This record gives sequence, structure tokens and C-alpha cells, in this order.
Amino acid sequence: MGCYDCCMRCLGGVPYCSLVATLLCFSGIALFCGCGHQALTETERLIETYFARNLQDYITLAYIIQYFQYVIYGLASFFFLYCIALLAEGFYTTSAAKQTFGEFRSTMCGRCLSSSFIVMTYLLAVLWLLVFAFSALPVYFFYNMDATCSTIDVLTETPASINQLCVDARQYGLLPWNAVPGKACGMTLSNICKTREYQMTYNLYVAAFAGAGITLLALGPPALRDSARGVVLRVKGDCSLDKERARPLQSLNAAPLPPHAEHICTALQAHLTQWKTVDSE
Repeated sequence: MGCYDCCMRCLGGVPYCSLVATLLCFSGIALFCGCGHQALTETERLIETYFARNLQDYITLAYIIQYFQYVIYGLASFFFLYCIALLAEGFYTTSAAKQTFGEFRSTMCGRCLSSSFIVMTYLLAVLWLLVFAFSALPVYFFYNMDATCSTIDVLTETPASINQLCVDARQYGLLPWNAVPGKACGMTLSNICKTREYQMTYNLYVAAFAGAGITLLALGPPALRDSARGVVLRVKGDCSLDKERARPLQSLNAAPLPPHAEHICTALQAHLTQWKTVDSE
């Protein structure tokens, strides 16, 4: 075997779909966790500075933000290990399905491993769909806030109507109803929208939302790929089992049979022809 054939054989065993999905998953998780963590920190700072004067008004929000930051740490660690395991499983199943390393062998351990990854990947995709939807909530809040600020900038010549345009953090459940002031109106809100902290927090939430979408997209190809490979493994395993069953029939057909057993030989020949047809397909 030449160098070219060896290289082509090695490249044939590379799971390109799994490799691209792993890179997308790494990128999406890094974007979601990094930007989400910093966005939560900046959100606490904005609430503390502009929407609440008393520590007791936003202490619950501070605990919730801290809890979500710990969840982000766990998500980053889990997906890092899971993507590595998924890529390794992709190398294994690709080599088996393409018969890269010798004759195909279907083992019970390999089938159980592939089935476990299929179920786990589908469950993660469904759970991450909920995370993706949840990450859209802060983007929606800041989008409404930005739209209100744009309306205030347009109506700067009518101060009376400007003061009626407000963003109330209590309506979104960020603060209790007895929080003071709890909302920002008019030019105060417009000045908040022009601050660096607000712009950075808004952009961080958008980036985290995009990272969640990339991760959800990355979980799709492995699930479909594992399902397709599971079918390939089962079909090829059945074909290998048919070959093992056909071998004793071939040896039986080669042995001399008594005259009264000619109908048995004819039936065995018919079954053997049928199995060969299945193998050829």
C-alpha cells in the first residue's frame, strides 16, 4: 500500500460531520457562557445604579444572577467533556461503518454505545432548545428598552409626552413591586441607553443568544448522524449474522445426503440462494 492510499484510508475514517459539529459546539458554548456570564454581571450593575436604591430591593436578583453564573460554569465543563466524547464516538463509528480498519465487526458494546449517544444527544437538543428560548428573554427586555429610547429621541421637542415613556423593571419580574424607583422615564431613560454599560450589556446578551443558537445547531448533525449510523450498524450486523448462518448450510450442502433427503437439500439450497441475494444487496 502506497503513501497516497494510506492517507486516503486515514482521511476516509475522519468523521467530518462530527468534527464540524464539535467545533460549532465549542464556539457556541464559549460564546454563550462567556458573554452570558459578563452580561449577568453588567445587568446587576445597571439595576443597582439606575433602578434600585435599596440593597434589599435587588438582593434576590443578585442571588439569582450568582446562581445562573454557577450554572454557566457547569454547562461549560459538561459540554467540553461531552463534545470530546462525541467526537471520539464519531471516529469509532465512522471507522466501523466505512470498514476502514479491516472486516466489519458489530459488537453489542458498540451498539449500546451508539444508542446511548443517540438518546443523550436528542435529550440535550430538547433541553438546549429551552435554554435557547430562555436566553431570548433578556434580549427582548433590552430590545424594548432600546425601542423606547429611540422613541424618546424622536419626541425630544415635546417633554410632556416624553415623561410618559418609561421602562419598569418591576413589570419584568426583575425587582419587587415596592422597589424605588423601579423604573426609568423620559430623558433619564434616554441617558441610560446612551451609557457604555447599557450598550455593552445589550450586545453581550445578543452574543449569548447567538451562541445558544450555534450550540443548538451543532447538536442537530450529531443526532441525525448517530441515528443514521445506528441503522447502518444494525443492517450490517444482520448481514454479518446471515453470513454466519449460511456457513454451516454450505458445509451441509457439500456433505453427501441420503436419497430420501433430496427435498431437504432442495429447501436448503433455496434458503442459501435467498441469503446470498440479501448479502449482495
